[in-house]
Formats: sequence, C-alpha cells, structure tokens
Amino acid sequence: MSYSRTLRSLVVSSGLIGIIVCGLSGRAFAQEFRQAPGLEEQVTAGKLPAVSERLPDKPFVETMVDGVGQYGGTLRTTILANGDQYNLTRTIANELLVRWDPKWSKVEPSLAESFTASEDATTYTFTLRKGLKWSDGAPFTVDDIMFWYEDVFMNQALSPAKNPTFTVAGKPVKVRRIDEQTVEFKFDAPYGLFLQQLAYGQGHLPVIYPKHYLSQFHEKYNKEGLPDLLKANAAAGDWVALFNSKVSLTFQPPFWQNLDLPTLNPWVLTIPYADSERVAATRNPYYWKVDTAGNQLPYIDNVTWAKLDDPQLMALKMTSGEFDFAFRHINNSTFKSVLFDGQETGKYRFVDVKDLPANDAVILLNLNSTDPVKKKILQNKDFRIALSKAINRQEIIDLVYVGQGAPAQVAVQPEHPLFNEKEATQYTEYDPKASAAELDKILPEKDSEGFRLDETGKRFTINFMVADVFGLSYPDVMQMVQQYARDVGIDIQIRTTDRARLNTMWSANEQDAYIWNCVGGLSEVYTDPRCYMPFQKADIFFAVRWAEWYANPATGEEPPAEIKALMAAYDKVNAAVTDTDREALMREFLTLSADNFLNIGISRPMPKYMMVSNRLKNVVDGIPITGNLWHPAPTLSQWYFDKAQ
Repeated sequence: MSYSRTLRSLVVSSGLIGIIVCGLSGRAFAQEFRQAPGLEEQVTAGKLPAVSERLPDKPFVETMVDGVGQYGGTLRTTILANGDQYNLTRTIANELLVRWDPKWSKVEPSLAESFTASEDATTYTFTLRKGLKWSDGAPFTVDDIMFWYEDVFMNQALSPAKNPTFTVAGKPVKVRRIDEQTVEFKFDAPYGLFLQQLAYGQGHLPVIYPKHYLSQFHEKYNKEGLPDLLKANAAAGDWVALFNSKVSLTFQPPFWQNLDLPTLNPWVLTIPYADSERVAATRNPYYWKVDTAGNQLPYIDNVTWAKLDDPQLMALKMTSGEFDFAFRHINNSTFKSVLFDGQETGKYRFVDVKDLPANDAVILLNLNSTDPVKKKILQNKDFRIALSKAINRQEIIDLVYVGQGAPAQVAVQPEHPLFNEKEATQYTEYDPKASAAELDKILPEKDSEGFRLDETGKRFTINFMVADVFGLSYPDVMQMVQQYARDVGIDIQIRTTDRARLNTMWSANEQDAYIWNCVGGLSEVYTDPRCYMPFQKADIFFAVRWAEWYANPATGEEPPAEIKALMAAYDKVNAAVTDTDREALMREFLTLSADNFLNIGISRPMPKYMMVSNRLKNVVDGIPITGNLWHPAPTLSQWYFDKAQ
C-alpha cells in the first residue's frame, strides 16, 4: 500500500484541499456560499437555517473533474431486489473520517479536517471539522464517536466480536476524547495500516451512530423508556434487537430501512430498501461539502433505484433510457455487446472501471463445516488441489465469459508489484487424471454410480449455494464445475438462492460451499486479506470460526498451526511502519497463503465498465472499485446533469 511518506514522519493535514477550504470557508466568506434552489426556498420560508449556518467552519472542498456543476435532477439507477444493500452503500454512503482520493493513490482528510500518526504507528489523532451536522441538523462531534466506541463497539451485547479494523493482535483499540473536535485512537501494538483500513469500507463505523438519536434505544441511556419502545416494536424482542433494527454494524438492511436515522451522507432515504418496487433518497440539507466556487453539494436533488430481480432486465432498461447510471450486475462481457449497441437509444456512454478483484469466480469450501466428516475432507489441502485440477477453466472462460479472463487462482493481478506467476497459476492446469489419482488416496471407495464415499460409507456430497449476482453467471459456472467434479467422482449438488438468504447462511456457518468473487487483486490486498486468510469481513466466509478466533481468541475455534502461522504473518504486515518493510512482509504472507491453498479460483477478472447518461458530468473515468472500497460514492456528490444536453 503506497504512502507518499512513511509513518515515521507522517503528520497529515488537509494539504492543498485544506488551503482551498480555508480560502473558501472563513465566516467572512459565509455570504458567498450558495445552495440548491429548493433549499433556498426552505430558508426563505424559515424551514431551514441559512446555508452558512448549516455548513461546517471549513467545509470539505471537492476537486471537480469537469468543473463547477449545475443543480437539479434525479439520478435514476437500479438495484437487485434481495440482498443488494451494498449497492446503496456504494452510491450514497461513503463518508468517513479519512478517505482514499478518487484515484486511490493516497489517504486524505474527510470528516476529519486533519490527522496525525505517531512515529511507532500506535497512536492516531483526528481533528473533526468544526460545525459538522447530522442530516437532522444536530451537531456531529467527538461525543458521537465516543458513543460508538463506549456504548456500541465495547458493549459485549452489541458487539460480541470486535471488528478487525479496530483491533490489533486480538486487542481492541482504545479511543479517548481530547475535546469536542479531537479524538485519539490508540493501539497496544504498531498498526501501520490503520489509516488505509479506516479509509476502506469498515471505516464507517465510528461515524454512523448519532448519539442524540440512538441513545433512546440503548439500555444505558433509556432503561425506563425501553419497555414502551419494545411494545411499539414487538418484533424486536429485547433492547439489543431493537437497537440493531435502527442501525447496522455492516450496512445490512436495518441501516437502509430506518428513515429516521440521521446520517452524514449527501442524500437521505425517503423510501427504504424494503418491499416496495423502488428505493429513493433526497439531498441532505446539512451536507458538509462544497465545490470550488462555494456551492453546497450534492448537485443532484434525488436518487432513485428501481428494484429488479433479473440482471437481464437491468440491461434492457438501461438500453431503453430508463436509467442514468448502472454498474453492478451488468458490467461484464455477458451484457457488454447488448449494452454497447444500446448506447444511442439509451443515451448513455461507457466509462472505464478499474475493478480490483483477485478472482471473479472462486469456490469457497467451508473449512469450518459443522459436519465432522465433511470438515475433515474439506480441510484436506490435497482434496482442494485435486478438485482444482478437475476444473476446465479455459472452457468456462470461453463458454460463459466469452473468452474474457484467464485461468487463475486467488492472486494479486499481474500489473501489481506483488504479482507472483507461480502462486497465481498453481493447480490451474486441467488434469482430470491427476485429480482422480489424488482423490483415490483420500476417498478411494465409490458407489454404483461412481461417486466417492466418505469414511462412513455414505456418498460424499458438497451442497453448493449459488446466487446469481454481479452478472458473473455463477449458476452457469457451477453447472460446468458440477460436471467436472462428477467426472472424478465428486457429487456436487447445486442449491440456488438469493444473496440475502446466502448472507444469513454463511454468517451462521450453515453452508458446505458457495461461489463468489474475491477481493485482493491490487493494493487493497494489504487492507482486505479476506480471501487469503480467515478474516472477519462481509461476503467471504470460508472459515468463519477461525476468523472469529483471529479477531478474539476467546471466541470462535482455534485454527491449526499452519493457519495461525498465516495469521501471524499478516499481523507483521499490519504492524509494519515503512512501505519497504510492508511490501517484503506482504510477499511472505502471500506465499504462505498460496502454500495453504485455502480457496479455488477459476478466472482472473475480466474488464469492467459502467454506464452513465451522456448528460452526466464530473464522472471519474477509470474509477477503482472493489469489496468495501465504496465507489463511486466518494465523488457522486459532484455529479451533475448538463442542462445544455
């Protein structure tokens, strides 16, 4: 992960952005701030304070791609009907203490006006922008961060497992209030990756808990009033469930269902992600960013999402001009020819997207299966190698992905300095004879149909959960994998599901296996190793009990020595202070991960793209996106419709 300097000398302020902010945001300049016409009308009617009173003393000044924009319009886009809440997160919820710049080249201040790091990379201090406000107008201060830390993160009932972003060597961060605007995060051991992690997806946690609103649902603050609240919310059962129904640790549905939850995002929900056919959001009048001319962002008034069950329908509606923007689920070779041909009728253009996965289609066997017989087999590295050799990757790529991709395991992409050809291509050669020979050593007995039997004499069957997500044709891929496995005597049963159901299953450790994509193809490999080791992050659960143990050894299941060695290797990466040391340690970690061969990759990522209306401006071309790097959200507030087109 690149820094412009090492943490030994890192004392980061707003830099150029800070200079611009100071030039625009002094109270002497307050008369020159401008706002959307609709907000101007509300100010005139006495329904809102003046824009200068709604903005912080030093607003974040967004660097424009094409220039100062124009107010107005509704951004029409789309979302899958089940389990696709991350699409909302990517669009309108990426406000963090610090953020990656739009090109993902450096970490810069965001809600924090400035931050510093100690020489030993254990202590980080953040100074918030003075005058920040939640979407309901209440002040956002360090007290809100302390509410998250003391009453949510450190509350065993609400956070039985500590998020790894805020832990080092199994010990949670210590957060200290210095004053209303200044807060300190202190770790017991060096944590050289903390700023990068904080700028990544899980960095939202300290800034999504408005104390003035959520304290009414917390036992510590409203014990006497909770019985009445629970009566009004009968489905909750207890105060923990009630609290979690109002906000979510991981941007799961509660976060996108509660219209009353104040946020710091550019738009606030008006129609939740629930049972309706659409989701909608309108501009946040207290949003804290401006453009270089002092206009309060966002430019666009509203955002709407059409909820659809079928990616093919998404593509057709894009070509008919019903959407202004689309990305997820249709941004691959499966739909590219149709979408390319539909540009004129749909009045949109293609924008390059730098998609960063380590692999587009990964077989994730549950190494912590609750079935002891299956667990023993799935944890056998030789079994995973044998299954890998049974798969004809090139045939899958040719038939399903129309030749876009390359046979590969879960690995860093070739353009990254950490790429290792041997690690990326091991066990990818299609060799069913070698596969069968290795399986004969592990599961030698077969039934009358040629399927292998386990040690109890029963047919060894892997039930694969398959959700049709990301437009990556996983049902088609798995039907081919099913036949390849059949050829070497392994019985794979495909169970189709939606993302919401799969999410429930993997979180509860109920699945045998599933297919998904894997992050970690470029620089995010440093901050998000979830596909290279058991790591407690959303979407990847191939060894959830080991991941829980890694986050907190008092929980989960203690892994074997080789997995603990892998975890220790990543701890060294996490603690490294300089870029040079971190890169060397990361190479060692990736080699050790490849040696353990935890997951089975199929195809290196294919080129990606997104479609945007010809009228949309300030859109970053070549925008990076992966996992919890929630793009295009960081720059979406500057998008605008060109009224001249």
